[in-house]
Amino acid sequence: MKIHTLFFSLLIFIGCQKTKPTDAAPPIAEIIEPQETLEVSADEKIIKTDTVAIYTDGTESSTDFVLAHLVDQQADKDSIVTVKYRLDFYQNKTKTASSKVAIKGFEKGSEWTASYGLTSETSKNSPFIQITVGFPACGYSHDNYLYYLKNSGLQLVHQWSSMTDSGWGSWVEIVNPSTKSEPKSFYCKTVAFIPADEDENMDMGILKHSDSIAFELKDNKWKKMLLSAKDKPYFEKKMTFDQFNAAE
Repeated sequence: MKIHTLFFSLLIFIGCQKTKPTDAAPPIAEIIEPQETLEVSADEKIIKTDTVAIYTDGTESSTDFVLAHLVDQQADKDSIVTVKYRLDFYQNKTKTASSKVAIKGFEKGSEWTASYGLTSETSKNSPFIQITVGFPACGYSHDNYLYYLKNSGLQLVHQWSSMTDSGWGSWVEIVNPSTKSEPKSFYCKTVAFIPADEDENMDMGILKHSDSIAFELKDNKWKKMLLSAKDKPYFEKKMTFDQFNAAE
């Protein structure tokens, strides 16, 4: 089974290019409510089930996995498919918790992957599980979910979409400032590297950072705070395709 990386390490960019300030509003401190999940029902009709292995630093667990049950699918007049999945989490081969998600624009043939940890360096014995689903090819959008599972208590901490296409794309970068697998706080940001269309050099792109979010554990629940203006880049830098990929 091909393992897809569910997170990216912190990028370090070296060079003398001047960063470009954006017109984004000044940083704000907006409290974001926890992610909403659909109500789980045990007697739902299951259309199909995918078994999703959970990996720890590239190694598949023999006892921990997720059963992704397709319980509903609908297509609108434009043939855009919306599906609902119930995710049953198993640890030591015992069901411990469930969650339900709805995915709009679901592609037939999409695959699920899952891994423990906020980062690969802190995956061992981590209560965090990152799950992604999408069609396994460049240019397709993937839906990503970050869960916190401890003592049978499950919380959907964050969710986002990502897309990569031959080195270009957009994703969320998670940073754990601690060396612990279960920190009390961490943060993330949305990273995008897109072609600079106005530039004659087809190899030139623009790196953008947006939606910086801080997460903090309070009363056994994760709270999150938006640290930058929503959906507005707070950092931009022009660089070639080779410069960007050399910095990874």
